[in-house]
Amino acid sequence: MYLADYRAVDYIASRPDWDGKTLVVMGTSMGGQQSLCVAGLNPKITHVIVNEPAGCDSNGPLHGRAAGYPNWPSNNPKIMETALYFDAVNFASRIRATALVAMGFVDTTSPPVGIWTAFNQIKGLKEAAPMVDSPHNNLATPAQQRPYISRSAEWLNTLVHGQEVNPSMQLTGSSAVGGEGPATAADQPAPRTDQNSQIAHTQLLEKARKGGIDVYFEGDSITRRWGTSDKQYKDFLANWRQNFFGWNAADFGWGGDTTQNILWRLNNGELDNVNPKIIVVLAGTNNVGNRSPEIADPRVADITRGIKAILDICRHKAPHATIVLVGITPRNDNMAVMPIINSVNDNVAKFADGKTIRYLNLNDRLADKGGKLLNGMANRDGLHLDVKGYQVWADALKPIFTELLGPPAKEDHSPPASSGDPSTNNRPPAVPGKP
Repeated sequence: MYLADYRAVDYIASRPDWDGKTLVVMGTSMGGQQSLCVAGLNPKITHVIVNEPAGCDSNGPLHGRAAGYPNWPSNNPKIMETALYFDAVNFASRIRATALVAMGFVDTTSPPVGIWTAFNQIKGLKEAAPMVDSPHNNLATPAQQRPYISRSAEWLNTLVHGQEVNPSMQLTGSSAVGGEGPATAADQPAPRTDQNSQIAHTQLLEKARKGGIDVYFEGDSITRRWGTSDKQYKDFLANWRQNFFGWNAADFGWGGDTTQNILWRLNNGELDNVNPKIIVVLAGTNNVGNRSPEIADPRVADITRGIKAILDICRHKAPHATIVLVGITPRNDNMAVMPIINSVNDNVAKFADGKTIRYLNLNDRLADKGGKLLNGMANRDGLHLDVKGYQVWADALKPIFTELLGPPAKEDHSPPASSGDPSTNNRPPAVPGKP
């Protein structure tokens, strides 16, 4: 069964109508089991969406945990030993795809304890979708299954429109993207292990080596989409060129990055010997996430330290550059997080001295007083900027660029826009052993 799944993935990936970039496996119960296992086997898979997957924790009854389908006889040692070769838990640790995993808390067919065990092994970006009053799918009501139904639909809609999924990290056990082990403080470097990010790091290293960069943009997907060569963002790239051509500007943002990931990239060569005159930084929204605030929420202090660490490494790597720090932009995917964003922005504004570090807060031009984005400023996810929003950002930057660099030249010497997607033609090979 698993081999047949693998061949099906290879067939889809061989078709000329595949975009070469997004390949999703999804399923419920045994379909979820197959999806987890084939995602662990086949690196072409980019996203996994599973609901109450079966086949997890086959040896659980030997350790006092509830048995799940297919309910191998725990009194037969040979069967218990063999079952481990087919256990989805032992495939999950190989998954680098972005994963959405739902579990029913009163599911006796696929008990949640086994599914959580598999979920904890996944090394890539991941999101849990708990269904606290749901039995197994065939016994559940739509209301009981709503956390999976609604969230999986959101993921698929995002992917169909060529956008990047941003998993909620509320239940992953980590504040760093990837969820590997204990929480990583926002001011500590953490690498990304997914294939796209490894490719992007290699490309950005090469981009940095080409030189000719006077303005260096650093950040996450909000920054990246502005200056990438990806076809779905061609209007953003046109806006980038319209505003910055002649100032030798280069985009080093990468989608999904937290402050930890940005720190890792900066510590691992992406700013070495570039010597830009200006560095523009927008970071922190992926640390905020879309989880509603808690009492004494730790995110404000943590993200503030993370952004300060980015400023420090930029100053160390490029001591003569002027840093333009941009406040975290509004998130309308959950308006409840706006107080966190506002508090972080108030904190990081204090790092600016008006000379070596300038501070820009665009939010009063992007959104109303309550933080609700104005029409046309962002796309439908309520997070990523649209062309109108990018123009607001450009209008705030251009007077600073003119002051520090003079008017834009008639020629531009910055490296070409990069992508980072596996479908990129003639991409440099990934560096072995380096995420």
